[in-house]
Amino acid sequence: MSLSHAVAWIEPLDAHVIALAPSSGVDERVTEPLHYTRQRGNLLRGQHEFFSEVCEALAGSKSVLVVGQHDPETAFRQYVSKHRPALALHVVGWQTLAHPTEPEVLTLAREFFTTRDAQRVA
Repeated sequence: MSLSHAVAWIEPLDAHVIALAPSSGVDERVTEPLHYTRQRGNLLRGQHEFFSEVCEALAGSKSVLVVGQHDPETAFRQYVSKHRPALALHVVGWQTLAHPTEPEVLTLAREFFTTRDAQRVA
């Protein structure tokens, strides 16, 4: 994504990466692979591949807000800090939300970035 602001909406089985445009969002959905992998007998490899795809979708974004339910958001935060430190520098906010709708996510993201941009100018 090449816009300056993006929101990553992390859910248990998929993610939405939305590049924020002035009037609307451009949504790119990333779905977690549901196949079982044998790495240590769990789904860790599948989750890492999923998070890697989310990070690739966020490439080029200057400021990223990550939102989602507690467990997937926390797992993504740990993945980014450990495996994608360059992206971690562009994540400017983390927000835990329980079962948000797309309009709620877009409203929250626009308000977050409007406030943040105003603070940076002042």
